Amino acid sequence: MVYAPAVTPAEILLVEDDEAYAYITRQAFGQAKLIANLHHVNNGKKCLDFLRQKPPYTAAPVPDIVLLDLDMPVMDGRQVLAEIVKDEALKHLAVVVLTTQDEHAEILRMYQLRCSSYICKPTEFDKYVDMIKKFADYWLSVVMLPTRNRGRT
Repeated sequence: MVYAPAVTPAEILLVEDDEAYAYITRQAFGQAKLIANLHHVNNGKKCLDFLRQKPPYTAAPVPDIVLLDLDMPVMDGRQVLAEIVKDEALKHLAVVVLTTQDEHAEILRMYQLRCSSYICKPTEFDKYVDMIKKFADYWLSVVMLPTRNRGRT
């Protein structure tokens, strides 16, 4: 069977406390012409509330991909990832760490916590847009996600 990319928009949850990066990510998604609904929360507690559909996120969609920053207030990305992987209702989610940190020990730790992928944020906008395009090409065209492929045989 040949897989054709879904035409329904992907649901992507961006977990990012830095409003400048959140803005740049929205702009990069727009320039990359992605068919996606980009949702945003600014800390780890809100992320888990969104994922668990707790107020005020009771109508939140199940995201196809969580783009997770590591250093945030209230609850950081490491704590969020640890919670996701131990929660039976959430551990199937694709979690892509999107951070400025590129230390080997941190990368290893996130993979040990079962992140799906680890991406370092480029600092230049053009490179950021290019990274988002590559991210989308891989995660939304190549990868078969459990949230996007329900009912396929």
